[in-house]
Order: sequence, then structure tokens, then C-alpha cells
Amino acid sequence: MSWVQIPSPAPNCFSNCLSRLSKRYTEEICMANKPTEQEVLAYFDQVNNWGRWGTDDEIGTINFITPQKIAEAAGLVTEGQTVSCARPIVAEPAPDVRIPPVHFMVAAGDTVPDKGSGGTSDFIGVAFHGSTVTHLDASCHAFWNGKMYNDRPASLVNSRDFAQAGSIELLENGVVSRAILLDIARLKRKDWMEPGEGVFPEDLEAAEEQAGVKVGEGDILLIRTGNYKRRLSLGPTNDGGPGPHAALLPWLHERRVAILGSDTPNDTFPREYPAVGLPLHHIGIVSMGLWLLDNANLEELSEQCTRLNRWEFMLSAGPLRVQNGTGSPVNPLAIF
Repeated sequence: MSWVQIPSPAPNCFSNCLSRLSKRYTEEICMANKPTEQEVLAYFDQVNNWGRWGTDDEIGTINFITPQKIAEAAGLVTEGQTVSCARPIVAEPAPDVRIPPVHFMVAAGDTVPDKGSGGTSDFIGVAFHGSTVTHLDASCHAFWNGKMYNDRPASLVNSRDFAQAGSIELLENGVVSRAILLDIARLKRKDWMEPGEGVFPEDLEAAEEQAGVKVGEGDILLIRTGNYKRRLSLGPTNDGGPGPHAALLPWLHERRVAILGSDTPNDTFPREYPAVGLPLHHIGIVSMGLWLLDNANLEELSEQCTRLNRWEFMLSAGPLRVQNGTGSPVNPLAIF
């Protein structure tokens, strides 16, 4: 009798197959656990923080960032390196830009005399809410049934006096805390997630396990979907985008996240739940008082975290002190 020797599989064949099966299994679990529209509507009461920090509170989940939390975040600075998490503000029209930024010179070098002194000055105007400018949403940015965060009437934000409560001025001293990057595109082994594709709690927990971290009270959670990389690679489009799914709301509430940031507008598009609008905004901001960092650039940050094999760091963000503003462009800095 002759024996036939079966060749051994490539060294990483089994692990690759296991990874693909695990990815498929996780995606199937996410789809099975996708909440109905009625369940999402019920989140408003389930995650509600109205009165949690008193009836006068305006900063919501920023309350989770204590002086001790800031001091602990400073202890994460060991490399002496910083990474910007902002996209450039570009004064050009594009399919995904509702109102393009305006940038012109008030005084320029091509008009000064050849002799003597001179200088330059710019005018910059930007409608930052949307899907392209990196910005922080203040707690007055979203409404539900005529209310803003902490049971205040939406009429406190009006065309004459602007935001009379929940203004971005609440963060006049900036915000600093421990931040964690959960790279979902990396977890799924793809360059970017597709329009309409949501990030679920199962994704975050798988990314936590992969990175060896756990999101906790007072943290700034950054979620990378690869959405900005898609824009850089394919050009700007108006076909929607991936983002945190509504199913994250109870998870974020349970983990006591201070700020949710991502490389998306922090909701999936096209909209999945017509009766809810934008769940992370209209429930997250209004009910939880959750602060959102929209449209971050997480590409360089992902590269840095991969190089260092380190997914936690200090993050500092200082919004403009816009009087009675509903938010502000911001350049968040990850500090290692």
C-alpha cells in the first residue's frame, strides 16, 4: 500500500480562514441585533440624562471628565508626539458640501508697494455643520419634539439671539481626556466601510479586544470607518456614508462616554429610521447630552497607533469661543 502525503496548509492559512469566519459571524450577529425603529425611539427614555447633573446642567456627558480624569490622561504622554485629527478647511464646492467655506484676502502681498512695510489679512467664513468640516456639536445643536438637552425649549436657540443655552462657549477652556481609537475598518480588513454601513456594539467590542483596551467613563471614543480615506481616494460624492449605528446609544450610555468622534458625521446615510431623523444627534445629543466630534481625520492617527501598537492617548480640543454658537470647527490633537 502506498501512502499519499497531504501537503500542510500555509502557516497562516488557518488563522486567515478563522478570521474570515469570525468577521462573517460578527456581521451576522450585528444584522440580527439591529434594532427596530420603535426600539430606537424607546432609546430616548432609556438613555436619558435630563436632571442627572441638576436642572441647570448644560454640558451633559462632559461631566464625566473630572480633574482626576484629565490628570490620568496627561500621564499617557510618553513619546512627545502630536497628531492632528482635523481635515483641512478647503474653500471649494463639492458634491458633499452644502455651503462651501469662503476664504478671500482682505490685504495681500501683490498689492503692497515695493518699498516699506506691508502685511496680509484673510476673511474666512464657514458653515461647519455638515459632512466635511471637523467640528464639535454643542449641546444645543439638536432638538426633539421642541426640546433640547435637559428639557429646555428649542426656542432658546433663535435667529436673533442665537444659542441662549447649551452654547459652544461652555467649552471655553477646551476639553482634555483619555481618548481611544477603535479602528473598525482595520478590524474588518478593508480600506473603508461603505455608505449606509453601520458600526455596532459588537464591532466596538471586537476592536477593543484586538487593541487590548476598554472604553470607560469620561473617555473620548474615536471610531474610524475609513470614510475620509474613501473621500481622498475616490473624490467627494453625495451617495451617503457609514457611521455609528443607532444601536450604539445604549452602549455609549452604559460606558459613560464623554465625547463620540468619528471620521463621519456620526450617523449613517442614507437614513435608516425616518421617524428618528439622525439617532446619534436627535437622541444622543438631546437625551444623553452626548457631545459629538464630527468628520475627524483619523488616517494619520491610525498609522501612528499601528506603529506604536497603542490605541489610547491624550486628546486635546479647543473650540473657538464663538459667543452663543451651536458648535465650532476644531483641530483635535492626539498627544502621545
